[in-house]
Amino acid sequence: MKSDDLVVGDIIEVNDGDRIPGFLATVMICLTLTAKRLAKKNCLVKNLEAVQTLGSTSIICADKIGTLTQNRMTIAHMWFDNRIVEADTGEYQQNATFDKNAPGWLALARCAILCNRADFKQDPENLAQPVLQRQCYGNESEAALLKCVELSTSNVIKFREINRKVCEIPFNSTNKYQVSIHEVHTENKSEVDSHPYLLVMKGAPEQILERCSSIFIDGTDVEINDYWRNAFNQAYMELGSLGERVLGFCDLRLLSDDHPKGYQFNEEQVNFPLDNLRFLGLMSMIDPPRAAVPEARIAKCRSAGIKVIMVTGDHPITAKAISRAVGIISQDTETVEDIAQRVGVPLEEVNPRDAKACVIHGTDLKAMSSAEIDALLGNHTEIVFARTSPQQKITVVEGEHDIINRKILQSVFCLGCQRQGAIVAMIGDGVNDSPAMKKADIGIAMGSVEKDSSSSMSKIKSFD
Repeated sequence: MKSDDLVVGDIIEVNDGDRIPGFLATVMICLTLTAKRLAKKNCLVKNLEAVQTLGSTSIICADKIGTLTQNRMTIAHMWFDNRIVEADTGEYQQNATFDKNAPGWLALARCAILCNRADFKQDPENLAQPVLQRQCYGNESEAALLKCVELSTSNVIKFREINRKVCEIPFNSTNKYQVSIHEVHTENKSEVDSHPYLLVMKGAPEQILERCSSIFIDGTDVEINDYWRNAFNQAYMELGSLGERVLGFCDLRLLSDDHPKGYQFNEEQVNFPLDNLRFLGLMSMIDPPRAAVPEARIAKCRSAGIKVIMVTGDHPITAKAISRAVGIISQDTETVEDIAQRVGVPLEEVNPRDAKACVIHGTDLKAMSSAEIDALLGNHTEIVFARTSPQQKITVVEGEHDIINRKILQSVFCLGCQRQGAIVAMIGDGVNDSPAMKKADIGIAMGSVEKDSSSSMSKIKSFD
């Protein structure tokens, strides 16, 4: 075989008449040895073809939570009664910066613990541990809420037993909210008789606010107007800019005239109100970046010609802050919003091509054509997609799969090779990432052994 018939790399060309003894066995041995080296780094290769694909990857799409961050949530701040307060995460609650008996906090804490599926593992040894060290059932966000309220009130289990859940709409990525309805038991009998049930809701703050007509301030229900919308937006942006994940909370006391005791709630028919609710406040949580994702690692990917893109369901402000922290958006790189703020001009006057980085909201992505998505992916080198649904993650992966890297294409033309598209790897850790992981050239699941929600769709599993 002539030397110029063999191209070292991802492509091996062999003439029809050539015979290489043991060639297939040699390739299999190489792939197997590589898989064994990955296993030593806590990476399980489920398909040897994935090893070859991994070496050819040109674009990485990564979810934020549990992938770029540790998925170890801790409540950091709360916004209620129109002020931001810092959460006291100390075991003995000696540094509280707010009145724990304030009506605003009591209502917010009640919603956070009732509209919550997390629970402490009920073995005596676990319950004897300090609250912050206890193991929990449920996702990390709800576990953080559970621990925060337990530290403050110390009566979560009893409170849930008294206020029994009778109906629930679980959270989903389309609606971006969770609803539950509970029996009300208080010392005020007339209150129980007139409002026997309490509806509580939590989710994406902007979605929650849209469903509310009033806000609970200093123990009083106040009609939501432009003043309160601006106050909400300022608090939301301040917390999001810290890189914290923010959740909104609201409730509604259901009248006995419409929902008497024994009323049969139906989550399928939704025979209860989901609008004209009462907004209670915000709670934000910090999720530290993984120690294994410093800026140097992202820079190493870029130097190898690999584009790293964040695709997350979080708010754009939070996504942007985290992307800068891990280096997906470089510190000296500007988005169109940054340019507009620096120059002091309206956003519409900035040419998008002048911005090396961009943060795209899922709503904007939904309105884009395939050509517009391809243009966006080609014009920007540092990209973040925020507030995306599982289906939109597939759209991003498909767009990446079709787009051609222009610099590579020029080199390919010079070498006389065929036109090539990007090889896309999707990294995620949840069921919401599974469709995109299946669509990508290679899916990589992150997480511990117990977290197998996205494992079945992945070709490589990376364990914590």
